[in-house]
Amino acid sequence: MWPPEHAFLTGASSGIGRALSILLAEAGCGLTLVGRNASRLAETADMCRSKGAETRTLLMDVRDREGMVLAAGDTFDRRPVDLVIANAGVSGTLEGDPRAVLDINIGGVLNSVEPFIEPMCARGQGQIAIMSSIAGFKGFPNAPLYCASKAAVRSYGEALDARLRPLGVAVTVLCPGFVETPLTAVNAFPMPLIMSSEAAARRLLGGIERRKARVAFPLRMYAIVRLLECLPTGLANTLLARTAGRRAAKE
Repeated sequence: MWPPEHAFLTGASSGIGRALSILLAEAGCGLTLVGRNASRLAETADMCRSKGAETRTLLMDVRDREGMVLAAGDTFDRRPVDLVIANAGVSGTLEGDPRAVLDINIGGVLNSVEPFIEPMCARGQGQIAIMSSIAGFKGFPNAPLYCASKAAVRSYGEALDARLRPLGVAVTVLCPGFVETPLTAVNAFPMPLIMSSEAAARRLLGGIERRKARVAFPLRMYAIVRLLECLPTGLANTLLARTAGRRAAKE
């Protein structure tokens, strides 16, 4: 069913999450938007309402497991959820704690997705989209924790799709390359083939609409990463280490 009647989207305050929210609003989808920054979340909601979409906001941290369970239950009781987009994530350390990357990018995805599985399966319909990354296919020396977290949710999402799709619930794993967001704005290294949040969101939503199991782009970057994945591990790591060294020298 497209457009979905009601979508639950985390990380809606800015970047890809905001762009996805606006596109869904333009399509006529009702929205429940989750974010941690009150002012930015309100801005996103206002943009969506200006498109005519019924929009509700939840000021929450996806690391709050109990809170997310309660929010999911209340949201589904108000109006069944057709699409969940687990988008909230960080690329670097948060509040000086490197483990926060794992807590948000992995734990936050689980907290966003798991509460919806049972009610969606009970209805025999629905879709879950999980934000991974092209970085989830190979560990890069500039961001080992980020790559690890995105690899984890990619594997989780693909296994979940195999389990749930026969029950009527599709799982789409989203693997974009570099995208212009507040997260990438602080990166001190080259970001080839970077695209705007709006362009990325259109491609992601196109794959979600087609209920694809995986959406990965840009194609050239995806092909390079898959090639690195096929090389002997020592050789691939040597090549990546040299690239990281050259980047550090330029900086």
